[in-house]
Amino acid sequence: MIGYLMVGADDLDRSVAFYDALLSGLNASRAFETDRFVAWTFGEGTTMFAVTKPFDDNPATNGNGTMVALAAPDAEAVATLHAKALSLGGRNEGDPGLRGDTFYGAYFRDLDGNKLAFYCFT
Repeated sequence: MIGYLMVGADDLDRSVAFYDALLSGLNASRAFETDRFVAWTFGEGTTMFAVTKPFDDNPATNGNGTMVALAAPDAEAVATLHAKALSLGGRNEGDPGLRGDTFYGAYFRDLDGNKLAFYCFT
């Protein structure tokens, strides 16, 4: 039902380098690329993830309460990807761990302040 999720970036090259390195941990590959945005796919028929320079040429902003959650295969991958995001300059917004009985997640903000999570069900 959801075709793609997109977050804004003020420095597209910097954001693309961040997400190329980070999303490789989920075997993502670039699906589309223009001078204004790049989108990655996680496989045929899956929701894509994209970063874009805002089309109105104003600075990128992120919404309070807005978050993109990316599924990981298991808890080890959640922890590994979260650590990778932090090593690439992301900010920690919640260490890896259980939330409830079966939801395992970890939260971070990217280089532009967008909030993302990696998660799985255990």
